[in-house]
Amino acid sequence: MPFTEIGGHPFFYERQGAGAPLLLIGGTGGDLRRPETQFGGPLPQHFDVLTYDQRGLGQSWKGACPFTMADYADDAARLMEQLGWADAHVVGISFGGMVAQELVLRHPKKVRRLILCCTASGGAGGASFAYHELPKMDARALAALKVKISDLRRDDAWIRDNAGTWQMLLAMALADPFRDEPRHAEGAGRQIAARAHHDTWDRLPAITTPVMVMGGRYDGIARPEVVRALAGRIPGAGLRFFDGGHLFMLEDHSAYDAMAEFLKD
Repeated sequence: MPFTEIGGHPFFYERQGAGAPLLLIGGTGGDLRRPETQFGGPLPQHFDVLTYDQRGLGQSWKGACPFTMADYADDAARLMEQLGWADAHVVGISFGGMVAQELVLRHPKKVRRLILCCTASGGAGGASFAYHELPKMDARALAALKVKISDLRRDDAWIRDNAGTWQMLLAMALADPFRDEPRHAEGAGRQIAARAHHDTWDRLPAITTPVMVMGGRYDGIARPEVVRALAGRIPGAGLRFFDGGHLFMLEDHSAYDAMAEFLKD
């Protein structure tokens, strides 16, 4: 299994494909051992794609102190350095899009082209769904909430008409085969705490890297209005919406073509 050390701590990563280097930064709770948190699609057909378990998650270092968004961005930069990449294209998804914003702001020379998917700036531009503000609730209720907000078409009428799909999605949201691993909950909690303080709004106009912002029309986590605000704040950024929810690229596969086309320009 491929591990490397960043700041003296172990980080797990995977690499596939061939072509120009592409760093893919995943979302909240991402664990490369779980198929539903892996990034499918055709990008490895065009690029040398590097993905990794971020600090606190998966098989990477779980930490012993609070994390900051700057920590996550610096991890990404150091991982590239460890693998000999001076720079790369970057795709950030959801929480990974927040990390990618910090990465391009803190290490602008490391990012060739940047795609920000289903994410937000925080601050005056608006934030993604505030998981840190949720009251305590049982696991099933939390899973149901996550499934509903990930695609706003999943209202009560949709659930009645799509009972089988609803149960499948609910089971996927409930499943966490690694929940009993040491410090699993603590690491995930540190990510949510760092996410709560994400705010790049005032700094976004300093970005000079070519940027494409993408969102799902029915996303209740990174709502279309915050996605538009993010794109409008970055000089020259493109903006595309696709026919899906939070992970729109799994529902509207034309998103993959749009990603490849932008990164190849």
